[in-house]
Amino acid sequence: TIRPVRRSYYDPSSAPGKGVVWEWENDSGSWTPYDMDVGITIQRAYEKQHPWVDLSTIGFCYVIDFATMGQINRQTQRKRRVRRRLDMVYPLVSGTLPKSQSWPASPGAATAPPAPTCACPQCLLVMSVKAAVSASGLGAATLQPRKAPPAPPAASKAPAPVPGAKVPDGTAVARSSLKTLASQGGRQQAASTPALGSVVSAASPPGAGSGKASRPGLSTLNRNHLQRLAIAQSRVLIASGVPTVPVKNLNGSSPVNPALAGITGILMSAAGLPVCLTRPPKLVLHPPPVSKSEIQSIPGISHTCRKTTKKQAKKGKTPEEVLKKYLQKVRHPPDEDCTICMERLSAPSGYKGPQPAIKPDLVGKLAKCGHIFHLHCLVAMYNNGNKDGSLQCPTCKTIYGVKTGTQPPGKMEYHIIPHALPGHADCKTIRIIYNIPPGVQGPEHPNPGKSFTARGFPRHCYLPDSEKGRKVLKLLLVAWDRRLIFAIGTSSTTGESDTVIWNEIHHKTEFGSNLTGHGYPDVNYLDNVLAELAAQGITEESLAQEKD
Repeated sequence: TIRPVRRSYYDPSSAPGKGVVWEWENDSGSWTPYDMDVGITIQRAYEKQHPWVDLSTIGFCYVIDFATMGQINRQTQRKRRVRRRLDMVYPLVSGTLPKSQSWPASPGAATAPPAPTCACPQCLLVMSVKAAVSASGLGAATLQPRKAPPAPPAASKAPAPVPGAKVPDGTAVARSSLKTLASQGGRQQAASTPALGSVVSAASPPGAGSGKASRPGLSTLNRNHLQRLAIAQSRVLIASGVPTVPVKNLNGSSPVNPALAGITGILMSAAGLPVCLTRPPKLVLHPPPVSKSEIQSIPGISHTCRKTTKKQAKKGKTPEEVLKKYLQKVRHPPDEDCTICMERLSAPSGYKGPQPAIKPDLVGKLAKCGHIFHLHCLVAMYNNGNKDGSLQCPTCKTIYGVKTGTQPPGKMEYHIIPHALPGHADCKTIRIIYNIPPGVQGPEHPNPGKSFTARGFPRHCYLPDSEKGRKVLKLLLVAWDRRLIFAIGTSSTTGESDTVIWNEIHHKTEFGSNLTGHGYPDVNYLDNVLAELAAQGITEESLAQEKD
């Protein structure tokens, strides 16, 4: 697969011109830079001292909050950290912008003074291939096979290569340079690198001035040599730290695929582009087949299956009675806003919905966190929620009581399989299988009485069978019983509404790879999911509550 690349230029007053780069924290705890145009948009708002910037105008459903340096997903309300770096120094270009470069170079470009060369392995490779190409005429014969090549000078007549004869000098230059370069990356690379010489000489036309360029046929290309060329060049580039570019179909049954791969590597290297021919990694979603006799129950956890129904937590108490357990009355409200209705606490509540049976000017303080609100606003918020006897502070998310969710009925299975996850070779694997069928939404769901879909079930998830992995499983069982693993809403990946979605507790659904970000190895995953469970009010204390 050949993809175009480009080099962009930006104004010195922009973020890249000032060496500024914005990054967001991914699930593995490392930092990923935003696309350049997104970073410029963020930096522009930051310099204007805006409190936040909405990225929906450029096609992203995120809000960047500069006060907390966080990225907020407008759909799921998930928050990630962001940071601003000032250590990215890009080269400055004065005068007119350079024209786009192509290969072979235009005739006028040949008269320009050569740029000073670098001694890095990539530049050595590029210069050696360029020398080989210019000496053997590979470029003209490959890119323009139907045109006659220019007649060689009389002083440089050379006989056509015959079997057993030595290769031209240019090819020998490429061979010796690649040998030197490969020796820096290891003995194995040096052994396979000389395949370049044989491929170049096989693909190059005779140097005699016959007036016609012979089109190199695929039948004359040695497939093994081409594969060795591609792999050798890849090893050299990988050893020198050059980023890899996957090229597909390297193992095709036809000689066309490896031929194109090998020639592509030569041409792109000669153009000064970092290219590395590799086989793209494979997505491994599931473990090898496991027989029933190999499946084991998890020590310390009873049963291997858990079901949920539509039953909610016992109600019977009015909202006022529920809030009374968590609130303290405030006789003299402070001179600040209620963060629910945004009116002053010293004034009546600004809530305009159905009026609760409580005075709008009463003010209360939550016992644990100390945040103050209108009682009128808290009752309205409780009535608009799950009404399960719990309350969550809208400011700091502190949970009062036992929080439950709206997960539809389903089944959760869990057991041990005799395979290890990447990064956890010292233990087996806990496999969790969630299965939720489609159905009809209940009164606690967004659209009561309307059907909902359940895509992608059964869903397989994986944990290491370690001490911390079993702890996570026990807390996930509590979350399942409290109906907090899934919810009904709009999918952020497909955009489908009224469907079963994950509910802010991340799971690993990739067994043997991490191409999607939902697999292993991920050294921070267990700690991250424990924090997400704690945000739902599920901690080790919850295990004791469940036993009681």
